[in-house]
Amino acid sequence: MTAIINAELVMRDHLIPDAVLLMEDGKIVAFGEMRKMSIPEGCEIIDAEGAYVGPGFVDIHTHSDGKVFFQDEPEVASQHHLKHGTTTLLPALYFSMDTAGYVAAIAKLREAMKKKECANIGGLYMEGPYLNPKFGCDRESNPWKGPVDKAAYQPVIDAAYDLAKVWALAPERENILEFVLAVKEKNPNAVFSVAHSEASPQQIEELIPYGLHVGTHHTNATGDRPMYPECRGVCVDEAVNYNHEIYAELICDSRGIHVDPYMLRLVRKIKGDDRIILISDAYACDGPIPPGYEDVFDINFDHAGEIAGSKMTLDISCRNMMKHTGASIVDVFKFASYNPSRVTGFYDRGEIAVGKRADLVMVDDKMKVKKVILKGELQ
Repeated sequence: MTAIINAELVMRDHLIPDAVLLMEDGKIVAFGEMRKMSIPEGCEIIDAEGAYVGPGFVDIHTHSDGKVFFQDEPEVASQHHLKHGTTTLLPALYFSMDTAGYVAAIAKLREAMKKKECANIGGLYMEGPYLNPKFGCDRESNPWKGPVDKAAYQPVIDAAYDLAKVWALAPERENILEFVLAVKEKNPNAVFSVAHSEASPQQIEELIPYGLHVGTHHTNATGDRPMYPECRGVCVDEAVNYNHEIYAELICDSRGIHVDPYMLRLVRKIKGDDRIILISDAYACDGPIPPGYEDVFDINFDHAGEIAGSKMTLDISCRNMMKHTGASIVDVFKFASYNPSRVTGFYDRGEIAVGKRADLVMVDDKMKVKKVILKGELQ
């Protein structure tokens, strides 16, 4: 058994100061204030030294470590995120891959998941294939602009069905329900996300009964449907905000470029803290930095100088969310751990509770990571 002492435990809705947490066989077996608990003899001791100890981060949408894609160097990318407190992640596979590219990437990541270095990979996030070709970085390389085609998509579903936790799609694509039903046939628990889309709220809501419960990088790569030239219409962002069944992913960079800080505060007010998910959306791209962005250090740009994801990890996302919205450390752990674990079905983690997996991260008040524990083992 292992005991973490002198911890400030971050619970779902409160803190437990001067606490101890006991772990055994990779699970949390007890916790509470040190003055009320006795530590069994022979315990291995980990001294948190007053740090906040919260559930390990769950990043459901990340393509890379900011330099290399997961499908190219999964061990490197996985370890980078683990060092920053992400104990569960879903590598995101982008729509720029054709059928063969998707299948090969899925096979490589399936093998990587067997390695200790990739123990924090919990499945896949399929950012495609059927998104709106008008949106997204590197959209010129989209091989999925044509009709929904079973011959093209079925090999991808067959390769990824048991690993893919989330399938991102544009509900306005013609015959998209055919694709949705094909995914559900292989995996009835699959979750869908509206992404790179200009769908109407009605088109989005039609897919909620089939499992559309996520808005991919909310307010990014979404269109508008104005009813009149002088009026703002309603589209993806409004539908995500309105429907409680849909969680809003947020990319929270330091400058508020992906999502303006005012918008972050507005989304939080509308959605409530139970429906916000922080993602890194880390990407690998070395395009030119456009004028005015020379001091931006945590996002990427594509060859056209457009935003191409981030260089972040979730500890940085949490810090930025605290800065931009005034969220507490309890709040950001909910956004970066509990909420993403719920929507993706990782019910054995994402919070400090007896019986949950002992995935933990120790941070200071600025979310700087001190120590990481994965399945009860100090990393």
